[in-house]
Amino acid sequence: MARRTSRRRNRQPAESLTTQKAVEKGLLGGKYKPLSEHEIEQIHQTALDVLENIGMGSPIPQLQDVALENGCKMTDSGRLLFPRSLVEDVIARAGRDVIKYGRDPKHDLFLSDKKVHMYGGGEAVTMLDLGAKKYRPSTINDVYDLARLVDYLEHIHGFSRLIVATEISSWFKADINTAYASIMGTTKNIALTFGSADHIKPTIEMLDIIAGGEGKFKKRPFCHGGGCTVVSPLRYGADNCEVAVASIEMNAPVWVVIAPQSGATAPAALAGSLVQVLAETLASLLLIDLIKPGHPVVFGPWPFVTDLRTGSFSGGSGEEALMAAAAAQITNHYGLSSSVGAGMTDSKVPDAQAGYEKGISIAMSALAGCNNISESAGMMASLMGVSFESMVIDNDMLGMIMRAVRGIEVTEETLSYQAIKETVEGEGHFLRNDQTLSLMKTEYLYPTLADRSTQEEWEEGGSLSIRERAEERAREILNSHYPVYIDDKTDKKIRSKFPIEIGREVIKPSKNRF
Repeated sequence: MARRTSRRRNRQPAESLTTQKAVEKGLLGGKYKPLSEHEIEQIHQTALDVLENIGMGSPIPQLQDVALENGCKMTDSGRLLFPRSLVEDVIARAGRDVIKYGRDPKHDLFLSDKKVHMYGGGEAVTMLDLGAKKYRPSTINDVYDLARLVDYLEHIHGFSRLIVATEISSWFKADINTAYASIMGTTKNIALTFGSADHIKPTIEMLDIIAGGEGKFKKRPFCHGGGCTVVSPLRYGADNCEVAVASIEMNAPVWVVIAPQSGATAPAALAGSLVQVLAETLASLLLIDLIKPGHPVVFGPWPFVTDLRTGSFSGGSGEEALMAAAAAQITNHYGLSSSVGAGMTDSKVPDAQAGYEKGISIAMSALAGCNNISESAGMMASLMGVSFESMVIDNDMLGMIMRAVRGIEVTEETLSYQAIKETVEGEGHFLRNDQTLSLMKTEYLYPTLADRSTQEEWEEGGSLSIRERAEERAREILNSHYPVYIDDKTDKKIRSKFPIEIGREVIKPSKNRF
């Protein structure tokens, strides 16, 4: 007994034993494989058949010219046909090992291999306020507040506007203000979207001011652009193609997102839907690569699902989860940087439906090894709305999913023979074993919101639901986390050059805004 007492007295607190975390961004996934290698090859070859024989309609002139120079053909009906040899050559030479820079280097994202990252994003048009039961139109203030939340929440690794500033009617003002509000709220990597290619140059000018001078932004581009370059089925969208091409000038990866909807704008058969989304995403890769060979592209096949009873989009379906994971697996097969949409619940409030729909889809994509899982936090109502409470709930969930991605490390030490021997011969339990204390913070992840109290403790605390706890937590963050990421001098310079509409009073610390 004296010997054991002495050992306990000399034992260090668990916190001092290591700085390793249970989870971190960029953990390696890829163990879940919904498709066999043969099935991937079948889908790939059929996608090549589609591009070679059916082709893409409405190519922008810039693409058409360079494509014809590279052996492509135009049909009499105006469709651009891509020889399979060209497509395979472009896949082989496409930029890999993509880096998405954070304004703060600690937030850099390395999208190589099957490293998993969680991204906010969605472009909803309504907000569900704290404790509310009805949605309201989203505003530019919401962009800023959501960016602040993402900045604070550990398991959301990057930011794209989750909502649209519906009160700003000018596309240019909306794009400039969205970029400003995003950067004011977070130093994590930011994905920008643009209503017109003409808006990219002035946005880069503003980003240069923030970065410290002309040309500074491109040296370390902490924002990137792109868009949905295809109008399904199999037709280029001129405006978004022009935006994607212009985004090359940001010296950052171009993010292409292709989202045909099964049974509506893509085949009802899941395999057929994967064929089409793959062909359309490859067509988007060709758009960028033929214009600037080797420029890094985040490859985003986002197959969407239709509820065939109603014709409406169903973001929370099991089919959606399965196809997103398959799309990630196919992209990994190519060795490209992958992106999918997951976490797109059809529920209108943060409830059990939202939890299981989000959890299934994100977990499957993460375990499949998707580099960039977007729509992963906050999105509600089939992408039409965003909830503040859902943001903090989903952060908890994403941490647990990343822990699943990390998996189980099997080593001589973790097999624990010595710990078992010592415990059986000693105290008879592992609670005070040296290994238990050393692994407390590294092997296990502890939730912030999930309730692990006793039934009695829960009742004494007011019997709160997770949404109620999330409301308290989100309110606490939003009333306290006001980072200063653009100083007053820089801010005045930006406001003198650009039509910034978000008020200074909004970005000043306030303990009672929420």
